[in-house]
Amino acid sequence: MSRKNWLGGAGFSSYRLTQKLVGLVVLFLVLLADQVSKYWILYGLKLPSRESIPVTSWFSLTMVWNHAVTFGMLGGHTRWLFIVVSLLAVMALLFVLMKSRRWLVSIACGGIIGGAIGNVIDRFNYGAVVDFLHFHVGNWSWYVFNIADSAIVCGVGLWVIDTLFLDSEAKAP
Repeated sequence: MSRKNWLGGAGFSSYRLTQKLVGLVVLFLVLLADQVSKYWILYGLKLPSRESIPVTSWFSLTMVWNHAVTFGMLGGHTRWLFIVVSLLAVMALLFVLMKSRRWLVSIACGGIIGGAIGNVIDRFNYGAVVDFLHFHVGNWSWYVFNIADSAIVCGVGLWVIDTLFLDSEAKAP
Protein backbone atom coordinates (compact mmCIF):
# COMPACT_ATOMS: atom_id res chain seq x y z
CA MET A 1 0.00 0.00 0.00
CA SER A 2 1.41 3.35 -0.94
CA ARG A 3 1.96 6.06 1.63
CA LYS A 4 -0.72 8.22 -0.01
CA ASN A 5 -3.39 5.51 0.23
CA TRP A 6 -2.51 4.78 3.85
CA LEU A 7 -2.66 8.43 4.92
CA GLY A 8 -5.16 10.02 2.58
CA GLY A 9 -6.87 7.52 0.28
CA ALA A 10 -10.15 5.61 0.56
CA GLY A 11 -8.60 3.12 2.99
CA PHE A 12 -7.91 5.96 5.41
CA SER A 13 -11.56 6.96 5.81
CA SER A 14 -12.64 3.38 6.61
CA TYR A 15 -9.67 3.09 8.98
CA ARG A 16 -10.76 6.28 10.79
CA LEU A 17 -14.36 5.06 10.86
CA THR A 18 -13.17 1.84 12.54
CA GLN A 19 -11.34 3.93 15.17
CA LYS A 20 -14.51 5.86 15.95
CA LEU A 21 -16.58 2.67 16.10
CA VAL A 22 -14.10 1.11 18.52
CA GLY A 23 -14.37 4.20 20.72
CA LEU A 24 -18.17 4.00 20.61
CA VAL A 25 -18.14 0.26 21.37
CA VAL A 26 -15.90 0.92 24.39
CA LEU A 27 -18.32 3.68 25.48
CA PHE A 28 -21.34 1.36 25.34
CA LEU A 29 -19.53 -1.60 26.97
CA VAL A 30 -18.37 0.58 29.86
CA LEU A 31 -21.84 2.07 30.26
CA LEU A 32 -23.48 -1.37 30.18
CA ALA A 33 -21.03 -2.94 32.65
CA ASP A 34 -21.35 0.06 34.97
CA GLN A 35 -25.14 0.15 35.02
CA VAL A 36 -25.57 -3.64 35.29
CA SER A 37 -23.10 -3.81 38.20
CA LYS A 38 -24.82 -0.96 40.04
CA TYR A 39 -28.24 -2.53 39.47
CA TRP A 40 -26.89 -5.80 40.88
CA ILE A 41 -25.54 -4.06 43.99
CA LEU A 42 -28.78 -2.13 44.60
CA TYR A 43 -31.44 -4.66 43.58
CA GLY A 44 -29.71 -8.04 43.32
CA LEU A 45 -27.65 -8.01 46.51
CA LYS A 46 -29.82 -5.27 48.05
CA LEU A 47 -26.71 -4.08 49.83
CA PRO A 48 -27.65 -1.32 52.31
CA SER A 49 -25.58 1.85 52.47
CA ARG A 50 -22.31 1.44 54.38
CA GLU A 51 -22.80 -2.32 54.56
CA SER A 52 -19.96 -4.50 53.35
CA ILE A 53 -19.62 -8.02 51.96
CA PRO A 54 -16.04 -9.36 52.21
CA VAL A 55 -14.97 -11.09 48.99
CA THR A 56 -11.28 -11.59 49.85
CA SER A 57 -9.06 -10.41 52.68
CA TRP A 58 -8.23 -7.32 50.59
CA PHE A 59 -11.47 -6.64 48.66
CA SER A 60 -15.07 -6.04 49.71
CA LEU A 61 -18.31 -4.94 48.12
CA THR A 62 -19.22 -1.88 50.16
CA MET A 63 -22.25 0.19 49.19
CA VAL A 64 -21.63 3.95 49.41
CA TRP A 65 -23.68 6.86 48.07
CA ASN A 66 -21.22 9.41 46.69
CA HIS A 67 -22.72 12.91 46.68
CA ALA A 68 -19.42 14.52 45.66
CA VAL A 69 -16.90 13.86 42.88
CA THR A 70 -13.69 11.85 42.87
CA PHE A 71 -12.35 11.18 46.36
CA GLY A 72 -15.26 13.13 47.87
CA MET A 73 -14.08 16.48 46.47
CA LEU A 74 -16.62 19.29 46.14
CA GLY A 75 -19.17 17.60 48.38
CA GLY A 76 -22.21 19.66 49.23
CA HIS A 77 -22.78 21.11 45.74
CA THR A 78 -26.00 20.35 43.96
CA ARG A 79 -26.23 17.28 41.77
CA TRP A 80 -27.36 19.47 38.86
CA LEU A 81 -24.01 21.25 38.77
CA PHE A 82 -22.25 17.87 38.47
CA ILE A 83 -24.71 16.70 35.82
CA VAL A 84 -24.27 19.83 33.67
CA VAL A 85 -20.46 19.83 33.96
CA SER A 86 -20.32 16.10 33.17
CA LEU A 87 -22.56 16.48 30.12
CA LEU A 88 -20.45 19.36 28.83
CA ALA A 89 -17.36 17.19 29.23
CA VAL A 90 -19.13 14.33 27.42
CA MET A 91 -19.96 16.61 24.48
CA ALA A 92 -16.37 17.86 24.29
CA LEU A 93 -15.01 14.31 24.43
CA LEU A 94 -17.45 13.13 21.75
CA PHE A 95 -16.06 15.90 19.54
CA VAL A 96 -12.50 14.73 20.29
CA LEU A 97 -13.49 11.11 19.57
CA MET A 98 -14.97 12.05 16.20
CA LYS A 99 -11.84 14.04 15.26
CA SER A 100 -9.28 11.61 16.72
CA ARG A 101 -6.71 9.98 14.48
CA ARG A 102 -5.17 7.88 17.25
CA TRP A 103 -6.37 4.48 18.43
CA LEU A 104 -5.57 4.93 22.13
CA VAL A 105 -7.22 8.35 22.21
CA SER A 106 -10.37 6.88 20.64
CA ILE A 107 -10.43 4.04 23.19
CA ALA A 108 -9.66 6.48 26.04
CA CYS A 109 -12.48 8.81 24.98
CA GLY A 110 -14.90 5.88 24.84
CA GLY A 111 -13.99 4.80 28.37
CA ILE A 112 -14.14 8.30 29.82
CA ILE A 113 -17.44 9.12 28.11
CA GLY A 114 -19.03 5.80 29.11
CA GLY A 115 -17.96 6.29 32.72
CA ALA A 116 -19.13 9.89 32.83
CA ILE A 117 -22.55 8.98 31.41
CA GLY A 118 -22.86 6.11 33.91
CA ASN A 119 -22.27 8.46 36.82
CA VAL A 120 -24.64 11.09 35.34
CA ILE A 121 -27.38 8.45 35.16
CA ASP A 122 -26.85 7.75 38.88
CA ARG A 123 -26.92 11.42 39.83
CA PHE A 124 -30.08 11.94 37.81
CA ASN A 125 -31.86 8.82 39.17
CA TYR A 126 -30.62 8.75 42.76
CA GLY A 127 -29.11 12.16 43.48
CA ALA A 128 -25.74 10.47 44.11
CA VAL A 129 -23.38 7.96 42.51
CA VAL A 130 -23.45 4.28 43.52
CA ASP A 131 -19.93 3.25 44.61
CA PHE A 132 -19.19 -0.30 45.79
CA LEU A 133 -15.66 -1.52 44.93
CA HIS A 134 -13.52 -1.34 48.08
CA PHE A 135 -9.86 -2.40 48.23
CA HIS A 136 -8.12 -2.54 51.59
CA VAL A 137 -5.07 -4.13 53.23
CA GLY A 138 -4.70 -4.09 57.00
CA ASN A 139 -5.46 -0.55 58.18
CA TRP A 140 -4.99 0.89 54.68
CA SER A 141 -8.18 1.48 52.72
CA TRP A 142 -8.68 2.93 49.25
CA TYR A 143 -11.71 5.04 48.42
CA VAL A 144 -14.83 3.12 47.40
CA PHE A 145 -15.43 3.47 43.65
CA ASN A 146 -17.31 1.87 40.73
CA ILE A 147 -16.73 0.62 37.19
CA ALA A 148 -17.44 4.07 35.71
CA ASP A 149 -14.74 5.61 37.89
CA SER A 150 -12.31 2.86 36.83
CA ALA A 151 -13.05 3.47 33.15
CA ILE A 152 -12.49 7.21 33.56
CA VAL A 153 -9.14 6.70 35.32
CA CYS A 154 -8.00 4.05 32.82
CA GLY A 155 -9.10 6.26 29.92
CA VAL A 156 -7.11 9.20 31.24
CA GLY A 157 -4.13 6.87 31.76
CA LEU A 158 -4.31 5.62 28.16
CA TRP A 159 -4.54 9.18 26.89
CA VAL A 160 -1.46 10.17 28.93
CA ILE A 161 0.48 7.15 27.62
CA ASP A 162 -0.50 8.05 24.06
CA THR A 163 0.47 11.69 24.55
CA LEU A 164 3.77 11.09 26.35
CA PHE A 165 5.10 8.07 24.48
CA LEU A 166 3.26 7.33 21.26
CA ASP A 167 2.44 10.84 20.05
CA SER A 168 6.10 11.86 20.36
CA GLU A 169 7.08 8.90 18.15
CA ALA A 170 4.67 10.06 15.44
CA LYS A 171 6.23 13.55 15.50
CA ALA A 172 9.82 12.26 15.30
CA PRO A 173 11.53 12.97 11.97
